[in-house]
Amino acid sequence: MPQSDPDAALNVVHAGVREAAQALRQGQLVGFPTETVYGLGADASQAEAVAAIYRVKGRPTGHPLIVHVSSVRAAQGWAQWSDAAQRLADLFWPGPLTLILPRRADAPAWACGGQTTVGLRCPAHPIAQALLQQFEAMGGQGVAAPSANRFGRISPTTAAHVRADLGQIEALHSILDGGSAEVGVESTIVDLSGAQPALLRPGRIRQEAIEAALGSTLCAPSAASPQV
Repeated sequence: MPQSDPDAALNVVHAGVREAAQALRQGQLVGFPTETVYGLGADASQAEAVAAIYRVKGRPTGHPLIVHVSSVRAAQGWAQWSDAAQRLADLFWPGPLTLILPRRADAPAWACGGQTTVGLRCPAHPIAQALLQQFEAMGGQGVAAPSANRFGRISPTTAAHVRADLGQIEALHSILDGGSAEVGVESTIVDLSGAQPALLRPGRIRQEAIEAALGSTLCAPSAASPQV
């Protein structure tokens, strides 16, 4: 019985990531794994690509999308970075934490749902990291990616879930299969855009750990908090 070649298998994965990154740069959509759930990605700097996400998901356009980046350096191209953001990124990135920050005036606004803030996340999944690094090497700035399911449905934790819900969508170039998502729930969201930090969505990273890192208490969302 022939033995499998792990290097050959790795080359296949790398080729798929390169093709997916190229598809993103060409304005197509790509399903990809993160440690939380599978995302439906588009080039966040392209208006038509971002609009395709909203159309495919049936997502209200006032709901912003999280922009995924490979590093703090890439995130700084999108947002007015702060000491608080750096402290949280140092501890929890790459990982299941999204930071809401004031968007830079020169950063694309298509994924921001009409708001002056932007949600940023640096995922830990190795395939997500490989995709983002390849995408950025090709000149991309960030990948807008909500969960890869139609709006209101359960977020997918496997590639099979994405195929079952979105597999027939013409705009979907490919789905990168990274196995089952480790966390299985969406990322924790912390708003750093206001006078006091606020917890907008709980997740794997606990409130107590974030408060310890910031040295301050997280507020509850208010009517003035950014939409998520």
